Amino acid sequence: MRYSKSVKHRIARVDGQLAGVVRMLEGGRGCEDVVAQLSAVTHALDRALGVIVSENLERCLQESGAPEDEIEIKVKKMIELLMKTE
Repeated sequence: MRYSKSVKHRIARVDGQLAGVVRMLEGGRGCEDVVAQLSAVTHALDRALGVIVSENLERCLQESGAPEDEIEIKVKKMIELLMKTE
């Protein structure tokens, strides 16, 4: 599976944001600041997930060798998983 530079960049940015949260915790930053940063991380992860799904889901399932009828079932399952995270 190949992921676009955009996806890799988004994930790297999230990694940096999480490292920033750890530094905030270690530095004793206030709850409001930590929560705001965690909210930004969550939003960035949601966007990255959306890009991954929109760019790769169908191709990934087709490359898995699954029959067409199974692909439809798997797509529905992935959508259900996505809806649980929101």
